[in-house]
Amino acid sequence: MAARRILYFTGDEVALYQSSGAGLELEAKFPAGDAGVEAFRETLQKGHGGLFYVIADLMGEDFHEEQIPFVRGADRDAIVQRRLAQRYRDTRLAAALSLGQVIGGERRNERLLLASFTNTQQLTPWLDALEAAGARLAGVYSVPLLAPLLAARLRFKAPRCLVVSVNRAGLRQCFVEDGRLRFARLERVGEMPAEGLAIFVRSETLRLLQYLATLRALPRDGAPVQVLVIAPAGLRATFERALVSDARLVFRTLEIEDAARATGLRRMPAGALAEAIYLHLVAKKAPQEQFASREDRRRFFVWQLQRGIVVAGALGFAACALPAGSRWLDVMGLRDQAAAQRQQASDAATAYERITATFPVTQTSTENLKIAVVEFRRLAEQSASPERAFVHVSRVLEEFPQFELDAFNWTVGRPSSNKREPGAAAAPPATGGAPAAGGQAGDLSVLLELSGRVNATQRNDYRGITAQVQRFAAALGGAAGYQLVRTQLPFDITSQGTLTGDIGSADTGEAPRFTILLARKLP
Repeated sequence: MAARRILYFTGDEVALYQSSGAGLELEAKFPAGDAGVEAFRETLQKGHGGLFYVIADLMGEDFHEEQIPFVRGADRDAIVQRRLAQRYRDTRLAAALSLGQVIGGERRNERLLLASFTNTQQLTPWLDALEAAGARLAGVYSVPLLAPLLAARLRFKAPRCLVVSVNRAGLRQCFVEDGRLRFARLERVGEMPAEGLAIFVRSETLRLLQYLATLRALPRDGAPVQVLVIAPAGLRATFERALVSDARLVFRTLEIEDAARATGLRRMPAGALAEAIYLHLVAKKAPQEQFASREDRRRFFVWQLQRGIVVAGALGFAACALPAGSRWLDVMGLRDQAAAQRQQASDAATAYERITATFPVTQTSTENLKIAVVEFRRLAEQSASPERAFVHVSRVLEEFPQFELDAFNWTVGRPSSNKREPGAAAAPPATGGAPAAGGQAGDLSVLLELSGRVNATQRNDYRGITAQVQRFAAALGGAAGYQLVRTQLPFDITSQGTLTGDIGSADTGEAPRFTILLARKLP
């Protein structure tokens, strides 16, 4: 991180400080004038670089309130520069502070506080020295510009308040309204005892109050004004005795150590007064309003741009590094898995060799044995067993109790499409079915041949017997994968045959017989 250095201007001298963390260190002091500028140039040549902040705590500040049309962008900048040029002869160290929009007017206007120094030449040589040394100027500030920030850090939130502090330059008084600077003044403080200094603070505060009322910045019969006083070390009790609140002023007194601790300043140079708090604030959180021009801050803008590029590059690298790290972890995990699998394969090969070493000596190779085992398993998987067919037929018979089986033949072969004579006992002609698609030559199938009788049906009811046999055959096929190959009824119902009453008689008591042939293709 770049070092942060602060040039603190008073009417008598210029001090160079360095801000480091929560501390403030005094590096050098220079007299005001040409001799001090030359000494400062030599100091810069010795390598005192980094960011520079300039804080002026000088008498002769000018504050003037203006109103401009409520515009934005380049139009506003042009109007502001024209108003500054009209007000000040040298606009290099001039600023326009926004006080907000005018409420209740006929036109939309913006209130501005134009601020500058009556003598800018006492600061210009020092800024030229920074420019010649190539230093990065972050901004030129005055102590009054930092007063609203100090009040906010000390949680002093009155709508109208005075911030009073004893600095090395003198007694600084700043009038803050709604968190914005309105007016400030500096009074010299000579060698005074503690009681005299406290009385001087009260008298000067009353004078400022009367002046603000004359400017109509304060209402004459308004609420009492809150006053925040930062007293030197060890003088809080003395100040509180002298600064008694009344109907016009309400005082709140803090010692410099308490105020510094509230703003985050832990280490101060020996003998430092309240200016150390302002120096710490500008180094840690400088306000946007300042006096330096864009040309004076050009190197600071370039440095900010470089930092932005570096930060953007770091963020981009981090955005790429996160998925890259995730991928790297995945690769490492895959490598570990591959190593574990290689170890498992090695262990399995060692165990296989150990097991095969115990096998008896055979007349063939291990590869041939593997092939034989594979073929045996394949044949075993393709072999059929009758248990599945028996279960299927028994379930269908439970649904058709009028059917009684005399024979159940289970075989594996090819369905035959040869027809036999109607009276043949072994293979009567097919009546109601054709060879299934699975019965083509060359396909092995499981063949089920069922023979039996139809009970509980009149023997001369040819149509009823035919319907019952066909339903029974369809149920045997069903979802079990069997296809009907041939059905033989007790009579011939084809166009070539002659229907006769030879299916049984009431005298003999013999029920009509049937034969069904089913086939299921092997997988």
